[in-house]
Parts: sequence; structure tokens; C-alpha cells
Amino acid sequence: MQRGSDRLSVHRDDEMKHELQGLLRSGRPTRTEEWNDPEPFADDDPEVAHGPVTPGRGPTSLESVRLELARTLNRGSFPAGPRELMRALDRRHAPDALIEGLERLPHKARYDSVQELAEALTRTRETETA
Repeated sequence: MQRGSDRLSVHRDDEMKHELQGLLRSGRPTRTEEWNDPEPFADDDPEVAHGPVTPGRGPTSLESVRLELARTLNRGSFPAGPRELMRALDRRHAPDALIEGLERLPHKARYDSVQELAEALTRTRETETA
């Protein structure tokens, strides 16, 4: 029986599946063009391999917190206060440590960007540990 829009026969389809089966099970990239392979991590990328980024973690904590906030929040989230941002982070399933960090911020504060929010989060973490 001929299928409606197939250019090849059923036998050729099965033959091609059999040819590709080894490549797909090998665990190696199946692309022949090098430009199409995923790019490896750079040395200066923030460390996110050990779980979610939390305020005050590591020497590049400001950059790490800003990266995590930028992944979760969008421009439409600003300007906003801590309560609005907590709801936005909760809706987008952000790490609990970021939401808990927002709970420690002053309730009447307003933040116009991710940078301002990240600075405030890292600043409150530094004052708590000092």
C-alpha cells in the first residue's frame, strides 16, 4: 500500500532507519557540521552546575544572582516592589533562595531593573553575614 505523500517506499524507510540506528545509539553527536554542535562552557561563565544560584554564593555572586534573575524575570516585571517580584518569581518557578532573599528586602522599596534588584539582594546577604 502506498502512503499519500511519501517520496520513498516503505522498504527504503526501513532501510534508512536501520542505517541510522547505530549513530543514534552511539551517544556521540550525529551532526557532521561542526558549527551545528552545541558550544562548550566558557571559563568565565558563572558557575551554575551545582544547583540553583543563590544570593551570596561564590566570588561572583552579583553576576550569578543577576543571571538567575534575568533568566526568570522579563522587562515587563519592572518597576516593582519585593512583593510583586516574589509573586512573579513564584509563578515562574524560581529557586526558593531568591524568593527568600526578596522577603528580607524592605517592603516599600522599588526596583527598576534586574541590576538594581541583584545589587539589593547581594547587599542584604552581605550585611547579614557581617
